Parts: sequence; structure tokens; C-alpha cells
Amino acid sequence: MKKIIYALILLASWPSFARQFDIEVIIFKRNVEPSSYQEAWPDVLDPINLDRAFSYRDKAMMSKNGAFLISQYKLNNVYQKLQNHAGFKPLVHVAWRQGDSGSSRSPIFHIQAGQDFSDRFVADGRTIADAKADLSLVPLDAPAPAPTPALVEGDENLAPETPTVQSGPILELDGTMQVYVQHYLYVKTELDLKVPGKHEFIVNTPEEKEAVVEESTDIIANNENNEEAVEVTATELEPTQPMNENIQLGHLEDVTPDTEIKEFLKSYRMKEKRQMRSGETHYIDHPLMGMIIQVRKV
Repeated sequence: MKKIIYALILLASWPSFARQFDIEVIIFKRNVEPSSYQEAWPDVLDPINLDRAFSYRDKAMMSKNGAFLISQYKLNNVYQKLQNHAGFKPLVHVAWRQGDSGSSRSPIFHIQAGQDFSDRFVADGRTIADAKADLSLVPLDAPAPAPTPALVEGDENLAPETPTVQSGPILELDGTMQVYVQHYLYVKTELDLKVPGKHEFIVNTPEEKEAVVEESTDIIANNENNEEAVEVTATELEPTQPMNENIQLGHLEDVTPDTEIKEFLKSYRMKEKRQMRSGETHYIDHPLMGMIIQVRKV
């Protein structure tokens, strides 16, 4: 009878035995130039979703999400070796405890660390000087812009915009990471490492951008007036005499854009999802950075 009573008590208190995990993370950068790798780094990156993300330094949010920082570090030797090595620079070393929730409820941490570049650059990577001059830097692999709609006289968009420079820290490492349970343990990262350097861009001044807008407006207006399409037969396009290769057809101008080498704060992303086992040390690799993570069952 006593055994049955103990079993019932155990079952009634079962929710209090939810699994807890101690998670320790080291994030570091490699002291190498991105140009030393034969990689096609994208110039255009989608913004990282920060909707549910918060800093692990925020005690109120940590408590609300069932997590708290811990002082039991097991990877101090690894961190020290990275710090003493000329090829690496540790950026983050943190440990916390959390439950075994799934991806929809497990905390998402906003990771920010490293050097602050806000004294030289703005958030989109341009230098402060280029931003104040309202220079538009178009990456060579950027998608073609959508046609600009015609502006109506009196529209507020006709007024020239005053260039603004965003304030606030622009940290070397910025992004999110999450550890959650979905049958197995998973870690998901989306981290940007910002590295200053020289890059090639199509550069548009404010005057050039205004000219592009006017040209797009004229094209749209002309298309609206030309409601009937003009059909041209193939015979009308045939030349009456042999064409000289050196003769350039009318309106066929060289459309290769002029480019410039500009100083730019470029972001390099480490986006990973990795299955893990508790008690093991896992390494997530990237040409410019890396993450060492250990998850220990409490």
C-alpha cells in the first residue's frame, strides 16, 4: 500500500521534474582577411528576425523565459587557448540554464559583442562620410530595382530628403541563437560578423538618383500614352545592305555602370542548425568565425 501511495505522489509531482540543461557557449572570430578565401560572399543579406530575441544580460526577460545565467564554466581552458592564439579572437563566453522547451517557447538570445564601429560607419555599412553625402552604394550582385512610380505634382515625395545618420552601437558580432528540444537537442544560429574593408560598388550621387527617378517617371508616362502596341514585322528589321561591324546602331550605348572602390562594413553570416547530444562538446565552423557549445543535463 505504501508503494502505491509513493507512486501516486511521484506521478502528481511529475511536472516539477522537467529536464533542465546547462548550456555553455564560446563564439570567436578568426583573424584572417575574408579575401583570403575563395568564397562568393553575398553583398545583400536579409535582416535577422529579432522579434522574440532578447539579451542574456536582461535578468527580467531571462526569468520570464525560465532561464538564468550560471557561474559553472567547464570550457575555461578552451577559452584561454583561443585567447592566447594569434589566429583567434574570442568574442563571447557565456553559460546559462534553461528548460527543455520546443522552438516556439525556448528563449532566443540576441547576441551582441566585439568592437563598436559606430564611430566610422552607419548601420547599412556605409562610412559616416558617404552617408552624410547621401551616396547610394549598390552592390554588384544586388537585384535590379523595381520601377519607380510616377510622382504627382504636390506629392510630398517630391521634396528632397535630408540625409540622416543613424546613431547607436554597431557591434562586430550581432545576431541570434537558440537551443531547443524537438525529440533531440538542437542549436540554431544566425550570426553576422562585421568586417571593414574595401569593396566595389556602383555609386550614385543624389543628383544621379534624382535623374533615375525622372527617367523612370518619363518612361511610365510614355507607356501610359502609348495604348496601342506597334507591330514590326521581321522583314522591316532586315538590313538592306551588309552591316559593318564597326558601326554602332542608334541608341545602343554602353550600359556598363561605373564602379568605385569604397570603404564598407560588410556582414558575413553564419546560419546553422545543428543536432546535438547532451554531455558532448560541439563545434560549428565558418571560414571567418566559429562557435563551441556544450549542453549538460542537470
